[in-house]
Amino acid sequence: MRNIQQKLGIARGEQPAELLFKNARLVNVLSGEIHPANVAVDDGRVIGIGDYRARRVIDLRGSYLAPSLIDGHFHVESSMLTVPEFARAVVPHGTGAAVIDPHEYANVLGLDGIRYVLESSKKLPLDFFIMLPSCVPATPLETAGARITADDLRLMIGDDRIAGVGEMMNFPGVFLGAKSELAKIDAGKGKCVDGHAPGLRGKNLNAYVLAGVRSDHESVEVEEAKEKLRLGMHILLREGSTERNLAHLLPLINSHNAQNCSFATDDKLAGDLVNEGHIDHCVRKAIRLGLPPISALQIATINPARHYRLQNLGAIAPRFWADFIVFDDLKKFSIRQVYKKGVLVAEDGRYLGRTPAKIGLPRSTMNLRYQPGDFRVRAGGGKKIKVIEIVPQQIVTRTAIVTPKVEDGEVVADTRRDILKLVVVERHRATGNVGVGFVRGFKLKTGALASTVAHDAHNVVVVGATDGDILMAIDELARLQGGQVAVANGKVQARLGLPIAGLVSDRPLAEVIKGIEDLNVAARALGCELTAPFMTLSFLSLSPIPELKLTDQGLIDAVKMQRTELWVR
Repeated sequence: MRNIQQKLGIARGEQPAELLFKNARLVNVLSGEIHPANVAVDDGRVIGIGDYRARRVIDLRGSYLAPSLIDGHFHVESSMLTVPEFARAVVPHGTGAAVIDPHEYANVLGLDGIRYVLESSKKLPLDFFIMLPSCVPATPLETAGARITADDLRLMIGDDRIAGVGEMMNFPGVFLGAKSELAKIDAGKGKCVDGHAPGLRGKNLNAYVLAGVRSDHESVEVEEAKEKLRLGMHILLREGSTERNLAHLLPLINSHNAQNCSFATDDKLAGDLVNEGHIDHCVRKAIRLGLPPISALQIATINPARHYRLQNLGAIAPRFWADFIVFDDLKKFSIRQVYKKGVLVAEDGRYLGRTPAKIGLPRSTMNLRYQPGDFRVRAGGGKKIKVIEIVPQQIVTRTAIVTPKVEDGEVVADTRRDILKLVVVERHRATGNVGVGFVRGFKLKTGALASTVAHDAHNVVVVGATDGDILMAIDELARLQGGQVAVANGKVQARLGLPIAGLVSDRPLAEVIKGIEDLNVAARALGCELTAPFMTLSFLSLSPIPELKLTDQGLIDAVKMQRTELWVR
């Protein structure tokens, strides 16, 4: 701490502070109470609570003063915004820190992707703490643009801005004791190791926790989350654009276990961050569903700070950074002002932070090799096929067994039964790998939707009514050098270029939001009824998430973690 003797003198009341927040109703997440207080700040830190002299006084006149909010787990690339534009979106909503896993950048660009995030997140009114991606690629069942080993993690783990090792997605590898996975956990010793274990219970869960994994954000039911909580896992209550688990899991929380929970958004689009909110939305929703406001704010502040060992963040007390939010109603929880180290950085929804200079973009990541014939599926393999069935507002899927529609000896999409063709094309190494399957849940009547955002390897993923639509969509993505498109009737209906790793736009926040909305409008015009169709599409190749997925290597049984046949024999 700089100038400690001077700060001690201010704390003793011998010298005036730089700043005094007067007449606040302090939300004290340490003592679990709300009480009247004056808060003295100097050099960006809280110096003391009480009656102090100050060179500048901000009279809050009874407004609530609480610590800034913290997101416990987020993939910043999922917003499709650069890190500075992400800050522009969430700081007005009271976010002061985010624990982020640049897993998507790493799958495309390797360690260079992590370095890009570290560099682009400097000098912002939002603290970023990096969890080093542990599963690049997520599984051997997909082709990613890079590979990260335990030795790579050890190269970066000592950085102060590295909070630990990111979600251990290969959970069978962990509980079965695979040397590669245990080595990654070992690389994170002394820091946090995040988990990722959808549906994992019983003795295998015991083994997963024993190996050193300390958190989970994939629970969708209370009993699953309760079992993980009982074994010492920190439970992240997820509320993203498509993965909305908060309401289901809230009955888990009581006054005795709330300290072991945090909020997380995981994957949330730019427009949702601005219009619905970030962690402030989680707080509002939790309060509306019956959680005491002080508990909701503890879950949003001190809990993630303690779990991830974020020094001097998450509370208002001497030594902590002066990262504050000001609001007037506990239940409405509409944030009026946001302060970062004592500096006003947002007010009434307006972002007041500076925009740093742009840094150099990573290399091109669109290396495609495909032929129209790659998308055909010849009939004759059996009487029925496996179809990926979407579960609304979840990233898990189900397996449907259906009789296919056949024309001229080929299996084709059947829009009347909402069975569409799904294609994944490898884009990193020009391998020519193409996976073809079928999906139910998009309800497209015509056209195609395509994206280079496709968790986790981020190959090209397309859903379409005809091979012609699919081919046109892929051609347009190649022209854009990454992005998302909707096509129909031989025309591009909407597009959003994502030239940064095929994941992120280089455009300002407002333009990205407009681009996403245009894509959603186009998808609805084609018949799609999903709330976030492109985000739903992006998860259909996520091989570690049950039940059935498609990668560039083919159809994947994500329960048994192995390739499976399209045909039911």
